[in-house]
Formats: sequence, structure tokens, C-alpha cells
Amino acid sequence: MYHSQDPIIALATPLGMSAIAVVRLSGKGVISMLNTVFRGNDLTKQASHTIHFGCIQKEDTMIDEVLVALFIAPHSFTKEDSVEISCHGSPFIVHQLIQLFIERGVRIAEPGEFTKRAFLNGRFDLTQAEAVADLISADSALAHQIALRQMRGGFASDLKALREELIHFAAMLELELDFSEENVECLDRTDLQALADKIIVAIRLLMESFSFGNVIKNGIPVVIAGKPNVGKSTLLNNLLHEERAIVSPIAGTTRDTIEGQLHLGGMLFRFIDTAGLRETVSDEIEAIGIDRTKQQLRKASVVFYLVDVSTTTLAEAEEELVALGLEGFPIIRIVNKVDIAISESTLESFVQKDYLPISARANSGTDKLKNELLQIVAGAQLDTTGTVVMNARHYERLQKSKQALEAVITGLKMKLSSELLASDIRTALHHLGEITGDITTEDILGEIFSKFCIGK
Repeated sequence: MYHSQDPIIALATPLGMSAIAVVRLSGKGVISMLNTVFRGNDLTKQASHTIHFGCIQKEDTMIDEVLVALFIAPHSFTKEDSVEISCHGSPFIVHQLIQLFIERGVRIAEPGEFTKRAFLNGRFDLTQAEAVADLISADSALAHQIALRQMRGGFASDLKALREELIHFAAMLELELDFSEENVECLDRTDLQALADKIIVAIRLLMESFSFGNVIKNGIPVVIAGKPNVGKSTLLNNLLHEERAIVSPIAGTTRDTIEGQLHLGGMLFRFIDTAGLRETVSDEIEAIGIDRTKQQLRKASVVFYLVDVSTTTLAEAEEELVALGLEGFPIIRIVNKVDIAISESTLESFVQKDYLPISARANSGTDKLKNELLQIVAGAQLDTTGTVVMNARHYERLQKSKQALEAVITGLKMKLSSELLASDIRTALHHLGEITGDITTEDILGEIFSKFCIGK
């Protein structure tokens, strides 16, 4: 694939006023080009990974005092000559610096072009390049941990091992085709089926990790459900420590879903307040809100089911819960408004059925609720020390590779020719190669790197 080393430039820090800003350049000749406008040490005679103080001038006019970090090829992120200019964070200064280099033939980098060049120059594979974007956007400790492991090649190593075994068998089948007229069989079909079975199991485990990886990347959805006026909005506000939802004694105040995020135990949770569930609705808008509640319940990783202990009996609460049809969903049963005068026997009957007593209004019991939520999530998730798939593109290619290997097994049972078996194995290899970037196109790369910020 053709790869140009023409010099590119971009702001690597966020737009806007700031104490400092960092402007990145990469490509052929950027160090000598910078040296023509830099007043300080001769940058062409300095070692890689050194920082130099000076000023940048346009003719006789100084633009700014700067620090210049040098990265000489191949010892840079892009494996090209690269520089990072740290200047004062005035948008005017940044504009002047970028314009100065554009006038000298440098072009503005495309989104993700620095990382794309690093991939094309062999610094890492495509899964590691995509992990750079995941690392930048990681907003929880667990998402950061998974992205960092992938950027260091954890997922790539797993895929490389699978591909190497498949390549060996594909080569043996191709050899058989070369000697087809002599009826030579270079490969034990039993061994091929055992390998296909083994790789399918490995791929299935990676695919199963996607549901976990997806919620870690986007936040674990926790739906707060129950009848109107049981305290759902008050609970949401207390969990988030802000007045996100309107609290009112009027039944049906919440007409739509209201969402807020909270970090707990290194994970990002998305708490979703919903319209109260009841059979008789006041108007069409409330009916739409209840329908959306039911939709959110089907997407939830965990459900908080709230009951008002002052107005609902245990039998009624259990009947309502059954009517929701949430068998198999992780549910935390919550009995709210325990600060209202009720008999101890009433409260005890709920507690014996695993209802967690709280007072959302008095903010009592919410710490225990958070701990129980963490225990449920920790008990339900995969071992995070292994590879976790967080990228929908990876999941899709794994699925296609698995389907191709299943076709290999079917072909073996039907005693198909080596040529047909080799074709299915090549298809499986192709889809695995699309994940790592061993097989790729400009269209695929364009789709992936267009989601990056321009300076990365």
C-alpha cells in the first residue's frame, strides 16, 4: 500500500484558550524545516528525544517562545522524523504557527493520520492502533486497563497464534493440491478438524467477551424501575449527587428516561430513571414514557426495582415483579421510604425476601445499594486479565471467521476436496487478517482513522 511521507501538522491539544498548546509535525524534512524558523540550538545537530528552548520567528517577527521536542526516525511514534512544539495556548499563536508551516509546504493532517502512519510504518498492528483511540476515550479505570492491554499487543498476540496455526494447515492443503494427480494426502483430516474445533472455541470466547467489553466502553446500564411515586427520581438524584430529575408528589412526573453517569469501583455506570409503571395512564405522553421504560428494561445490565413500603404489600410487590417478565435479569429489589412510620414486621417481611431497605429522601442505605451493585457486576463479568473485545468491527470479523471454520468442519464431514477446504480456511484467515491489518484496504483504514481526532 502506497504511503506518502509528506510533512503534516496538527494541533495535538484541545482547541481553545489554555496555558500551553502542543503542535505536532511529522514527515520528511520537518526537522530541517523547523530549524529555518527556530532561534536556539541547531536542531539538525541534536539527538533524538531531546527538548530545546528557543523562539519561532517569521522573518523578523517573533511568534512565540517555545519548547521543541525532537523525535528522529525511526525512534518516533510515526517512525518518521517528528517534532512537538509546546507554545503558549493562545488560539492566535497556534494559528500563526500552523500557518507558518503551511506556507512552507506542510499540509494539515487528516483525522488519525499520525496513528495511521505509525500503523503503515509497522510500529504496531491495526488492533493496537485502534486501541490508541480507545485509550484516549477511556473514562473508567477498567476501560483504561483493557485499552492499555490491547495497545500493548494482548489481542494481537492471541490473533497471531490463531492465524499461524491456520496458515500451517492451509499450506499443507495447498501442497496436496500441487500433488492432486498423485493422490498424495499431506494432512490428517482428524488433525484439521481438531484444530478447527480448537480455534472456533477460542473465537467464541473472544466473541462472548464483546458484550462485557461493550458495556465497559459505553457504561453499564442500570435501569431504575417501579410504580409512580416510589422514589425513583429521588434515588437517581442521590446517586448522582445532583438534582438531575424533577421530584414531585404528582404521579407520572417522569415522562421520559433521564440518565446520569457515575464511576464506582473503577467502572462507569449509567443510571437510567424511567417513567412509573402502571396500567392506567393519564395521557398518551405517559403511555409513550412507559413503553420506553419497557424498552430500557430489555437493554439493562442491572435493574433496580423500587417498592414504596408505605403503599405496597409484599404480595403486591412480588406480583408486580413477575408481571415485568425479567426472569434471568440481575435485579436488586429495593424497598423505599423506610423512614416513614411502619411496623417492624412489615419491613422484616420485605427484608426476608431480599429487598434492600433504603430511604432515598433521607439518603439512607444508598451505600449498601452501591456495594450490592458492585458485587453483582463483579460476579457476572469475565476475567478481565484476559483479552476483552470492545470493538464492533473486531466482533463482526470474528463472527465471519468462525462461520468459515464451521464450513471447514462441515466440509470435512462431507469429505469435500482439499481445494474447497483450503478456500474456507483462506476465508477465515482473511477475516482474522482484517482485524490485525495484515489484510486491509484504503476504505477500511479510512473508516477506522476518520473516527480519530486530527492531532492523533
